[in-house]
Amino acid sequence: MQSESPVRIADITPASDTESLSVTEAHNLIQDHVQPITETETASLKHALGRVLARDIVSPINVPAADNSAMDGYALRSADLDAASTSPTLTLAIAGHAHAGHPFTGRASAGSCVRIMTGAIIPEECDIVLPQELAHRTSDTQVVLPSKTVRPGLNIRRAGEDLAIGQIALRRGRLLTPADLGLMASLGFAEVPVMRTLRVAHFSTGDELRSAGQALESGSVYDSNRYTLHGMLTRAGVQPIDLGLVNDDPASIETALRHACTEADAVITSGGVSAGDADYTRQMMARLGDVAFWKIAMRPGSQLAFGMLDLKGKRTLLFGLPGNPVATMVAFYFFARPALHRLAGAHVPAPVTVRAISEVDIQKKSGRTEFQRGLLSRAPEGELRVRTTGAQGSGILSSMTEANAMIVLHHDRGSVSQGEWVDVLLFDGLT
Repeated sequence: MQSESPVRIADITPASDTESLSVTEAHNLIQDHVQPITETETASLKHALGRVLARDIVSPINVPAADNSAMDGYALRSADLDAASTSPTLTLAIAGHAHAGHPFTGRASAGSCVRIMTGAIIPEECDIVLPQELAHRTSDTQVVLPSKTVRPGLNIRRAGEDLAIGQIALRRGRLLTPADLGLMASLGFAEVPVMRTLRVAHFSTGDELRSAGQALESGSVYDSNRYTLHGMLTRAGVQPIDLGLVNDDPASIETALRHACTEADAVITSGGVSAGDADYTRQMMARLGDVAFWKIAMRPGSQLAFGMLDLKGKRTLLFGLPGNPVATMVAFYFFARPALHRLAGAHVPAPVTVRAISEVDIQKKSGRTEFQRGLLSRAPEGELRVRTTGAQGSGILSSMTEANAMIVLHHDRGSVSQGEWVDVLLFDGLT
C-alpha cells in the first residue's frame, strides 16, 4: 500500500509536450513518490539470500569471543623476552598445548610457553604468539626462539575486534548476501527479520504479439518482453506474476490492470505508452489512476509511464515501459528496478561505473543520455577498453545478449572519438 502523495504524479510533467525530462530528473521524481512497504516476516538463514533486512542486526556476543591465536605457533610471555633482552635466543619449556575448542587449562609460568594452534584461546599469562616456523623445537618439552623478532600482541586476535557486543553488524534495508548469512550464523542467529517479498504483475500489449511456442501468422511477432521482464524481476528479488499477452482494446487492458492491482504491489507493462491511435494502455492507465506520461531525454527508452493505480483505495505502483525489447530492458534497469528496491524497503547504492577507453567513434547528440551496448575488455597494457556491439536499434535484442556492459554517454556529452574515455556500467548483477 502506498501513502497519499502531496502532489499528483500526473501533474508533474515537463513545461511543454515537446520538452523531455532528463534521466536524473525522472529518477528523482520516481524515488520521491515511492513509499516503502512496512510488512515484515521471518525467514530462516538458508532462505534469506537476497531478501531485504527488516531491522538492524545487533551483535549479542563478542566476535571473536576471547583473545585467540591468529596462527599455529607458541604462546609466550613478553616478560620472558624482557629478561632475555641481552641474548639473541630464548629457551622455554613447553608447558602444554592449546587447540581451537580445547584451551590450555594449566598455567604458563616464567620461562615457559604453550604450543598453540590457530583459533585457540590465548593462555591468561601470555601476550605473544610466535609463528612455529621461527621456533626451533629441541625436544618434546623445550623450544628455542629468537628474542629480538617478537613484540607484545603479535599474532593475537583480540576479543570483539571483528564485532563487539551491542555493535550493529548489519543495517536495516540491506539486500542480504551469502557473506551476510554467514555473519549472522556466526552470531548465533538461525532466523532473520525481512521485509515481505514484493509481488509484481507484468503483461505485454499488442495484437501482433504471440507467445513462444505459438504459430506466427503474417504480421505477427514473438513476444520477448514478458520473458526478459520475468527474468529481470526474479533477479531483482521480487515475485513475478505473469499476466500474459493483452489485446490492444480498452476492455482487455482495463481488465488486466484491475486484476493486476488486486494481486500485486506493482504493475509493469510493456508497449502502449506512446501517443499512437491504438495505444489504449495509456488511456486506461490515466483513467484508473494517477499516472504521468513522460518523454525522457534518453536513448533507448524515451517513452515512460509512471504512477499509481487507485482502485477501491488500494494504490499500486505502475510502470508503463516502451515496447521495443532493448528499450524495455533499459527503462527497467534505470527506472523500475531502483523504484522496486525502494518499494521493498531496500537501500541499494547506485550502480558503479568504470572508466574505459573507447575503441570506436560513437555518434551522439548532446542533450540526452544514451546507453549503448558494449563489449568491455582489458588491453595487454592493463587499461580497460570498450567498443559497441554494432547497430544500436532498440529492437535489436541480440545486442543485449552479446554485450557485457553498457556504455553510458551522459546528458551533456556529444559524440565520442576513438581513444576518448567513457563511463561503462557492467552487466554483472543486472542481467
